[in-house]
Amino acid sequence: MFNINTIRAGELDFGVAQSDWQYHAAKGSKVFEKDGPFKELRAVFSIHPEPFTVLARKESNITKFEDFKGKRFNVGNPGSGTRASMEQLLSTMGMSNADFAVASELKADEHGAALCDNKIDGFFYGVGHPSANIQDPITTCGAKLVPLTGPAIDKLASENSFYAKVEIPGGLYAGQDTPVPTYGVLATFVTSANVSDEVVYALVKGVFDNFDSFKKLHPAFAHLKPEDMIKNGLSAPLHSGAVKYYKEKGWM
Repeated sequence: MFNINTIRAGELDFGVAQSDWQYHAAKGSKVFEKDGPFKELRAVFSIHPEPFTVLARKESNITKFEDFKGKRFNVGNPGSGTRASMEQLLSTMGMSNADFAVASELKADEHGAALCDNKIDGFFYGVGHPSANIQDPITTCGAKLVPLTGPAIDKLASENSFYAKVEIPGGLYAGQDTPVPTYGVLATFVTSANVSDEVVYALVKGVFDNFDSFKKLHPAFAHLKPEDMIKNGLSAPLHSGAVKYYKEKGWM
């Protein structure tokens, strides 16, 4: 949200935003309702999935999200994308914060330590994998990934173009050898129509002409495919500078 608002204010030319916030900014919905649709918002490409990741304390014996009823759960700090997505999940599942014994509002850099210190039983976080934020509590206190599946997840994924069913791959974390099904958003690279075609074209060309090097920048980039990146999770129109390059490559 911050990146989108900063691009809108003309202070940034490019930024990364979750696919759901790209959608709401383009439509002028949710937190962007007050300012109305950001008509100049332009998509450049999508990057890695950011699966909604639920971690549970080993001793809590949680196997599915509904098991957190009556437990201490971190719903995320107010104003964050994670918190907004959490509220949408609870609403679709017919649950609310009142279903938890404690609904804490810790920031992402606090929830792992709180889990291992037995202050909470679980947390919800949207993040690309592998992530040190998830790795630390798994290594430190044997925390377990909890799948997000069922009718509510099916409904969220089918009714919202910015969500997709995804898996957290097996083998990324100790003791987590099999993929964990969940859903999530995509990290997307966005800009404004006010940024010139030449600048956007040069950036896109730099990424895709050196794609093998780009994929090595972060482990979460390892499985990226250009044909998915130019369409998945993009709600705003593609910037014309990006379209020029994609057409040259025969991808559009």
